[in-house]
Amino acid sequence: MSYEFCLLHWGRDRYIMSNIDEGVFFLTGKDFTNAGAASSNLKGVLEKRSVQQDIIRRTAIAAFEAEMNVIIYAVAGMMKYRITETEISVTIQDMGQGIPNIELAMTEGYSTAPDYIREMGFGSGMGLPNIKKSTDSFVINSMVGEGTTLEFIIHLPKGD
Repeated sequence: MSYEFCLLHWGRDRYIMSNIDEGVFFLTGKDFTNAGAASSNLKGVLEKRSVQQDIIRRTAIAAFEAEMNVIIYAVAGMMKYRITETEISVTIQDMGQGIPNIELAMTEGYSTAPDYIREMGFGSGMGLPNIKKSTDSFVINSMVGEGTTLEFIIHLPKGD
């Protein structure tokens, strides 16, 4: 679900048009059949906008890691994105178990994933650290028993 619209900004002596893409993807916990679909679709939106490949790669990594955390740990969630001329902003909200110790969860290699998740090749404890490494800004909030919200921003160079 993506749509485009234009905002009209008042410049010094002229009007400036800027395109903005916004969309939302709904995620279902334990739906490994569709795991990665949201981040892949976001990657497609960025490719359509001709964003630089290194920016697409960073965004896809962060979005995929966040998406997989929802699939693995939550009942459901959503990934919202907003792409402007200056940045890519992504917010992931889930209805899950929450993270009791965010500092510990940010430690490379720390994982609470059950064995069956690890057997599928996930749950190595690199998700949150990879999101942080791939983004320019990263904020995570979590409440045990209620869920987690994370937001990240990747700045676009002028011209993207």
